Amino acid sequence: MTRTHDSDPAARGPQERTGLELGAFLDWGRDLHHQGRYEDAVKAFELILGVDDGNEEALIGRNRAVRRAVPRWHWEMLHDEERAELYDRAIRQAVAADPDALVLDIGAGSGLLAMMAARAGARQVVACEGQPSVAETAARVVRAAGYDDAVTVVSKMSTRMSVPADLPRRAGLLVTEIVDCGLLGEGILGTIAHAREHLLTPDATIMPSRGRIVAQLVESEALHRKNHVGKLYGFDLAPFNRLSTLEYFDSRLHRHEHRVLSEPVTVFDFDFRTADARPRRTGLRIHPTAAGTLHAVVFWFEMELLPGITVGNPPGRDSHWKQAIQCLPAPPRVQPGEPVVLDAAHDGECVRFDVAADTPAGEPAGRPLAHAEFEVVS
Repeated sequence: MTRTHDSDPAARGPQERTGLELGAFLDWGRDLHHQGRYEDAVKAFELILGVDDGNEEALIGRNRAVRRAVPRWHWEMLHDEERAELYDRAIRQAVAADPDALVLDIGAGSGLLAMMAARAGARQVVACEGQPSVAETAARVVRAAGYDDAVTVVSKMSTRMSVPADLPRRAGLLVTEIVDCGLLGEGILGTIAHAREHLLTPDATIMPSRGRIVAQLVESEALHRKNHVGKLYGFDLAPFNRLSTLEYFDSRLHRHEHRVLSEPVTVFDFDFRTADARPRRTGLRIHPTAAGTLHAVVFWFEMELLPGITVGNPPGRDSHWKQAIQCLPAPPRVQPGEPVVLDAAHDGECVRFDVAADTPAGEPAGRPLAHAEFEVVS
């Protein structure tokens, strides 16, 4: 059932709302949840908790809505000690160079990076967060930590912010970590480009300053099965593959049986001080180091926060970021001596690989070569 404005409990006056039975608010919150309006559902359940803070149904309803609105990876990310230590070191270095610079933290999450900046001595930090529930909670975290005199949390996407409405002046230091396992998936290119034009000083320090995407050819039936199906249990289930992931999904490579078929190669290299979100395409001629079936292209990123301080998610590193996996729908055979030509492209938000049509099918080969050679072709 979809409620009209007149039937929404929150649309009534405060005195009338006080007299309503809590059941009406519970029904309203559940209805909002079923409509996919999770942030609104959170607010509805919080109205109940404002009257009855122990209401179990409201607590559960609020948590269910929050779980839909707030990804689970936040907690794993917060426990990523290497990532936190590297960002803290870079932030301390940048703030020490100019303590008076206004710091802008884009995608604040819990407010951790903003508080690191304040702890390092930054006198004024603006932390923006686009998810209302997260922004409200970040403000509570900052206040509880005693940094609310230096850190202001703005519940807004940075691309909707402006000076002086949301920032008192242009920021001299940008800190952000809006990256997924494939680097571009949370819109870092467009977000930083917008910030450079509208929110930052011309000489602002941008953290991260650079980023690159690195890829490797992999044989892994286990990974391929995570995204493709064929004949099973006496049925041909292959038509279900029309719903499979065309681009990449995240997974930890070391948890799946696999063989690497090449050395890593740099696919794209970005200077966030100048890069924009315009689509790019390149060709990669990769010389396999071993014979096998090319089930997937596995890729990851390396980000330079400041010169000499780099964070990333390569295979084998204990990072909360997993690797990006793109399975090939028709895996070809590859072998040393027969280059594989990959087309690599991004649209500003996602990277995708395609095996060129002229890649030879290859025959089973003997021992793999010791090394691989890479060359980028336009």
